[in-house]
Amino acid sequence: MRIAVVGAGGVGGYYGGKLCEAGYEVVFLTRGKALEAIRENGLIVKSFLGDFTVHPEVSNHPDCVKGADLVLLCTKSWQIEEVGESIRPYLEEESTVLPLQNGADNAERLMKILPAKNVIGGLCKIVSKIESPGVINHFTFIPEVIFGELRRDLSPRCQKIKTAFDKAGFKNRLSENIQRDIWLKFLFITSISALGALTRSVLGVMREDSFLREKITETGAEIVRVGKKQGVDIDEKDIQLALDMIDNGDYNTTMSLQRDMMEGRPSELENFNGYIVNKGDELGIETPVNDFIFYSLLPMEKRARGLS
Repeated sequence: MRIAVVGAGGVGGYYGGKLCEAGYEVVFLTRGKALEAIRENGLIVKSFLGDFTVHPEVSNHPDCVKGADLVLLCTKSWQIEEVGESIRPYLEEESTVLPLQNGADNAERLMKILPAKNVIGGLCKIVSKIESPGVINHFTFIPEVIFGELRRDLSPRCQKIKTAFDKAGFKNRLSENIQRDIWLKFLFITSISALGALTRSVLGVMREDSFLREKITETGAEIVRVGKKQGVDIDEKDIQLALDMIDNGDYNTTMSLQRDMMEGRPSELENFNGYIVNKGDELGIETPVNDFIFYSLLPMEKRARGLS
């Protein structure tokens, strides 16, 4: 199996690095200082589960996805359209594209650009970051990838991908209802990420503050209502699942959206709370808590993008 990994950040660097370490032919599509660093020193992964260094092929041109059986999209969710357009001319007839970004609608957005048959659904769970170009720091949480056909069948191509992930040695699950799994992750991460940016607080502080915990729950309830209205298999009891994940997380954890915003970088705000606000307006569902969080942070997001 030839695997192309688009993005060499905390997600792509870790999972792509593990696949490369397992002996698969892996090429990273990246640019700038990361490209130079990986070419010169290899991809270095520092992990509490064990450090490793690999020396994959690396390129800054999307034609490197030619011949790839599997393409892992590991950029930010707001880059989906740009990435989809860039790789579209180079996909093989049988290439499988697996988006691992945060967000509720990445696969649907991809299928407006790429042939639907090439796209499956997926998500990942990991807490990691770029320590420096070409160096990934995975500092907590057991990594996991969940993936599956959007049409909810266990296809041979997904079985083949699972074999590769198993060989790479990271936790993974082939889902029979990937849309539900995507929304469960979305429910968790959207309930906590932007609130963390707004309060400048770590996970433990927010879950232990009674007022903030109430806001987390109210944010989740609005997300569930928007999902259910769109036919997603999700309901109010799933809010407790999100709270359980929050309660079991490391006290000092911060989410990537929060870190991006606090460091003045463009974030996935539009794809998290912004998605719920916009879908709520479209579907006639009131989302006052998500409205407040989103519009409070929007000026900061615009500054990061040079829009104000």
